[in-house]
Amino acid sequence: MTKTEIIKRIENAGLAGRGGASFPVSWKWKSVAESLKSEKEGYIILNAAEGEPGVKKDQYILDNYLNEVLNGILLADSYLTSNKIKKIFLYLNKDYLKQFKKRINKELEKKAFKSIKDKIEYFVKPSYPGYISGEESAILNIIEGKKIRPRLKPPYPSCKGLYSKPTLMQNVETFYDISLVSRNEYNGQRFYYINGNVKKPGVYRFFSDLPIEEVLKRSGNYTDESFFVQVGGQASGEVLNSDQLFVPAESTASIMVYNKKRTDEKKLIKFWLRFYQKESCGNCSICREGTYRLYEMIKKDEYDKKLFFEIVSSLKETSFCALGASLPVPIYSYFKNVLKEKIVE
Repeated sequence: MTKTEIIKRIENAGLAGRGGASFPVSWKWKSVAESLKSEKEGYIILNAAEGEPGVKKDQYILDNYLNEVLNGILLADSYLTSNKIKKIFLYLNKDYLKQFKKRINKELEKKAFKSIKDKIEYFVKPSYPGYISGEESAILNIIEGKKIRPRLKPPYPSCKGLYSKPTLMQNVETFYDISLVSRNEYNGQRFYYINGNVKKPGVYRFFSDLPIEEVLKRSGNYTDESFFVQVGGQASGEVLNSDQLFVPAESTASIMVYNKKRTDEKKLIKFWLRFYQKESCGNCSICREGTYRLYEMIKKDEYDKKLFFEIVSSLKETSFCALGASLPVPIYSYFKNVLKEKIVE
């Protein structure tokens, strides 16, 4: 395929990244290609960090569609002018590296992948801090051997990424979708990971604009019991009650289902806050100190709710990166949508 053909197909498909930001893939590809015109080299990174609790889509895709993922990387390498792409980093968490490295190497021996085989380099995601180690600018710092913390944007990785060179970073599902797009087989579907209080947990593929309620019904996971869901991740996802499921699943499209009667309010909030407190990289004081204070407060039998939500609000407004800024999402939405409390954001 020519460069014009592949980018046109991506544009016509309306393909958006599946890593959480939903940024148009065609815009990112064209931005990297434009930046490479004035640079001698650039990089491609496959992000298979998958550090969000309750999300296992990458594992499923790599296990079942490895060839498609590598083909998506091959297409990106070709579009960006193969001789300008110095290295292709496969950034995987340690479990995925152990599970898939041999299979990836075997797949790369195929003639189709000859042009990218020698460029491939594995990089293991650090175990701690796990969450922020999956953020794209933090990944750049990690590969460069720098401190594990996100970068200030702009500049964006597509212009000045790894070693200040143009860098294309996409997650596993996005490269899979690109492979389908290249053959005109992409039809607007995406992967959903359904977990929690359900009969049939696992990964499913439905249309991306399907309401959450319909996703649960078609997968055989809808229940008549009183329940609520968390969409987009078990830590950072938004919490919705069973009457709010007429919207599509955004971000990573994971759906965690909770039985309302059997869910311990304190334990759930403690789980969220403990995760954020543990995963904070410590770069900014509001995240470092705020997550600690919130966790200490929720451990008590009684706590000052006014002060609690003042800290939550501060995290939303002043955190440097997505970790601290996303903490208010599950907290606010749980109190508003499930507990039905009036919260001033």
